[in-house]
Amino acid sequence: MIEVPEGFARSTVEREGEPGAVWLAELPGIVEELLARWGCVPDGEVMHGGVGVIVPVRQEGERAAVLKVSFPHPGNVHEPDAFAAWDGRGAVLLHERDDGRFAMLLERARTSTLTEVEDGDEVVTVAGRISRRLAVPAPAGLPRLRAQADAWEEQLLRDADELTHTLSRRAVDAAVATVRELGRVQPDTLVHGDLHAGNILRADREPWLAVDPKGCAGDPAYDGGTLLKSRALTLLAADDLRKAARRALDVFTEAAELDRERTRRWAQFHAVQAAFWGRRHGFRIARSGPRLDWLTEFADRLADLLTERP
Repeated sequence: MIEVPEGFARSTVEREGEPGAVWLAELPGIVEELLARWGCVPDGEVMHGGVGVIVPVRQEGERAAVLKVSFPHPGNVHEPDAFAAWDGRGAVLLHERDDGRFAMLLERARTSTLTEVEDGDEVVTVAGRISRRLAVPAPAGLPRLRAQADAWEEQLLRDADELTHTLSRRAVDAAVATVRELGRVQPDTLVHGDLHAGNILRADREPWLAVDPKGCAGDPAYDGGTLLKSRALTLLAADDLRKAARRALDVFTEAAELDRERTRRWAQFHAVQAAFWGRRHGFRIARSGPRLDWLTEFADRLADLLTERP
């Protein structure tokens, strides 16, 4: 039986409560059942992400793979659908799936991620190329991002009215305009949904492969917005924030072959969302106190900066 990592168990119970505790108690047995069914043996220490455990394994024939089992949650439903559609194009291969168990047998990549690359241009270039490769026709049945537009607009307006913040009216209006003008009419293109450097791993079959997709259909420039938002702390260290943000946007959109202005607008929308989210819920790296205040003020600054047209 596997040993569930202590930190993962603690965070799962904190987030999911009693259902999380019940699932954790069943998890070792679930893993044993899947190992036997798919002819695998453990081949390394159990790892974990935010919502699932990853068990390095070897299958019959000595194929290296990983068994991923996630907590049952609506946000995890379409991950295998995305992998199946990509079929190894820019992402790890899907070997087996058990949707009832929220489990997959996946191609094994390395443990190092794109976050470990120090050259900022290289990070956004690699992410842009991955984004371009992942932009394929979305299969039927995937959630459409356009279906979230009404909820996005409602939340933005509520947050702007209820929360104390330093965002300019212009920045909030620009985010709402993006939802109205871009959010409600989006292509049926498969997008990752959570594209950032931590979800791009070094690999052997290709230099870099994506993992942990949400699996949804929409505008590929939306993924550009999530990527640029995830670069916020790196941008924070720049001597000239405006110059650094514009450089990241230029390099990413060229590599991804995306419209720069469209990507800028999605990035600005994500920054406004983050500024409000931090005030309501905190961030993973800061739930309260001066550091949270500092981060939310920076999110305001970035959102205002991205509101500017070049």
